[in-house]
Amino acid sequence: MLDNKSILITGGTGSFGKKFIEMIFAKYDPSRVIIYSRDEFKQDAVKKLFSTKLTKEQQSKLRFFIGDVRDKDRLYRAFKGVDYVIHAAAMKQVPACEYNPFEAIKTNIYGAQNIVDAALDCGVKKVVALSTDKAVNPINLYGGTKLVSDKLFISANAYSGGKGAVFSVVRYGNVAGSRGSVIPFFQELINRGEKELPITDIRMTRFWITLEEGVELVFKALSESKGGETYISKIPSFKIVDLAKAMLPNCIIKEVGIREGEKLHEVMVPKDESRMTFEYGKHYIIYPHFDWWKSENFLNGGKPIDENFEYNSGTNDEWLSVEELREKLKGFK
Repeated sequence: MLDNKSILITGGTGSFGKKFIEMIFAKYDPSRVIIYSRDEFKQDAVKKLFSTKLTKEQQSKLRFFIGDVRDKDRLYRAFKGVDYVIHAAAMKQVPACEYNPFEAIKTNIYGAQNIVDAALDCGVKKVVALSTDKAVNPINLYGGTKLVSDKLFISANAYSGGKGAVFSVVRYGNVAGSRGSVIPFFQELINRGEKELPITDIRMTRFWITLEEGVELVFKALSESKGGETYISKIPSFKIVDLAKAMLPNCIIKEVGIREGEKLHEVMVPKDESRMTFEYGKHYIIYPHFDWWKSENFLNGGKPIDENFEYNSGTNDEWLSVEELREKLKGFK
């Protein structure tokens, strides 16, 4: 699927981008993989990281473009000759978005619109945008901007008219072990010899998804999407209290209070979207609710879910125990 294709990743120096580089070169033979981001220091670090992990031929196919998704002209130049775009660039820190709302809007909303325009005009075949559980029933600015971003990418299929670029969305929450997850934070405290781990609310739950699973879901969207789908993996839940116990047996749990903009549970499929959601073997797909969407062209064996269904980490039917979490954590040593 991705052999001899040119792929561009916006915000490609983050946790997802590095895992994507690793996996795409392990599974496929792309003609180019372009890392498009605005931080030359991080680009240099990624280049050095893969100087020992990739062959010389693979390294020659890895390109680094300095640019910002706010800069439409730069995007038009970067998208020339590109087959597939993965849009991972975003302002993601909830407090930073709360205190810099204009900047969050410029990056997460106007940046998304720039991606759509450039893809439509430059002949890109497919665009997959990374979303977040915070875009579902948002309670903070970050979630609000990502909800708008998701809507832009889904509606962009109407602009392409079924003959141009295909746009889809991949949604997941905090990835286990990534910079945004609680695992590195807990590990830092443990390394300092702390016996007490702070938890904002002892009722809190999250979904467990690894970087590998996140990248595989993007591969699936690139392979199968026909326009307007939102892909969500079927994954287990865990309690944050159990994660703390798995990382530091006999630890003291200190409840410190839920933070501004934080949710008790992650929701990937809200009830209001359940009537447009279909279940597959290892994932769900939320289909768009527009007159240009024709079910016979999309479903491919999926079955509709109950219209009262909500995919919520607190009510999930698959859970990880303390022992199972401890086993999974071995992969992060």
